[in-house]
Amino acid sequence: FIGAGTQAKMQLRGLLEVVNKLREIRVFDIRPEAGKSFTRLLEENYPGRFSVIQAGSVKDAVKDADIIITTTPSRKPIVLDEWISEGVHLNCIGADAPGKQELDPKILKRASKIVVDDLEQAIHAGEVNVPISRGILKKSEIYGELGEIVAGLKNGRESDDEITVFTSTGLAIQDAVTANLVYEKAVERGLGMLIEFVD
Repeated sequence: FIGAGTQAKMQLRGLLEVVNKLREIRVFDIRPEAGKSFTRLLEENYPGRFSVIQAGSVKDAVKDADIIITTTPSRKPIVLDEWISEGVHLNCIGADAPGKQELDPKILKRASKIVVDDLEQAIHAGEVNVPISRGILKKSEIYGELGEIVAGLKNGRESDDEITVFTSTGLAIQDAVTANLVYEKAVERGLGMLIEFVD
């Protein structure tokens, strides 16, 4: 994990839902206290499930990693191409506004698949926005949208050697669908309080 704030905690929860065989989690945050707090959270909530290391640098956190999750507000690349290995998957969550970027554009050029949540939004405010605006990356080099993979219209990872990148800018429709699922689960379990709105 690069970045150890609230978004990193939510990414961790999602990661643990889909990846069962984590051996090690490395965390780096430019604020050492945030890194320490995140490391402590992992150790207390998941004792013995995996080893936890508070890395001293971004390089130490990402070197030879299978999955890299970035959740920073960076406006310059912080994960360099020479630090990543074949077969890595990168979840880039922090680049959610124009001008933000966390990855060395060489990583995007080297990637087998770049997947976005929404193409038009991502080219203006996602991890790909700066490389596209500078002519380093073409819109046509983006493999597809997450929905296309989930719906089976495009393949996800096809080999262990692929470098895959997912950049999420966040979509209101995803928030609405998630809120509805939470509502349905709450009703199903008898939780919460129904509020009648006035016409």
